[in-house]
Amino acid sequence: MSEFSSIILHAGRAGVELALFVLLPVMIVMLSIMRLLEAKGLLDRLVNIVAPILRPFGLPGLGVFAMIQVLFVSFAAPMATLAMMDKGGSPRRHIAATLAMVLGMAQANVVFPMAALGLNAPITMGVSAICGLIGAALTYHIFARNLPDRDDDNPMIVKHKDADGPKGVLDVINKAGAEALKITVGAIPMLVLALVFVSIMREAGVMTFLEEALTPLLNTLNLPGSVIMATISKYIAGGTAMMGVVKDFLDQGQITIQEVNRLAGFLIHPYDVAGIAVLISAGQRVAEVLKPALLGAAIAIILRSLVHGFLF
Repeated sequence: MSEFSSIILHAGRAGVELALFVLLPVMIVMLSIMRLLEAKGLLDRLVNIVAPILRPFGLPGLGVFAMIQVLFVSFAAPMATLAMMDKGGSPRRHIAATLAMVLGMAQANVVFPMAALGLNAPITMGVSAICGLIGAALTYHIFARNLPDRDDDNPMIVKHKDADGPKGVLDVINKAGAEALKITVGAIPMLVLALVFVSIMREAGVMTFLEEALTPLLNTLNLPGSVIMATISKYIAGGTAMMGVVKDFLDQGQITIQEVNRLAGFLIHPYDVAGIAVLISAGQRVAEVLKPALLGAAIAIILRSLVHGFLF
């Protein structure tokens, strides 16, 4: 019993430290910058410029905004945009392409905190954007080509907080800080549970068994055995939980930052049980186009994994 308590206390301390001293400061700064840019209308101008260029990829104007949200805010941020597309009558093919892109891209709530640990954020985000667009295009033109379309019934305008004057700016920053705190606190349970899970698997010998069983494959790919637990944590508990496990492995010397960069395409994205559940809750029509979106996102992740493997 004392060993189990020790595992819980160690996992709790590591999870809370990662959330409060790495995730929270990064999210406060990034969210404040993004919300101020939104409030000033700069993001809307960027969307208007980029939208015509990305339309061949199957992305409408709101799809471009969803891309910016997942890259610079968090994986859950595009949920509001998807909800607007769902309720506004956006064609299903556009919704499917947007969902595929979001699922296949690197989310900011993992990329920026891990950048503090040594992750190459510019390359991760750049490769993510290109491959996400490829996944969206494949979804729109191939996987979702038979989906029924529906013309836009309502004007879909993204509304932002006003940032005019010092009071408006402070209000936007305060709300961004509260949003960052909500994201951080919400991540703590999964962080702690993932670290407890990994510690129990290690103590029970499961991790050693899996490493020995998969040694030939891991040696071929030049990867450490710790990748197994990081992968299991990621696809069951989500990207933030995976981040906690990876940081623990980095602290223990069981994985290097070079190996983390090599695996970034495979591990950093919302294509997991938690991420999918959150995003499809945006609306009924979003959930209905999940199947083609998953196919397009899977190809985007495969491409990202190959590119990261080549670069690192």
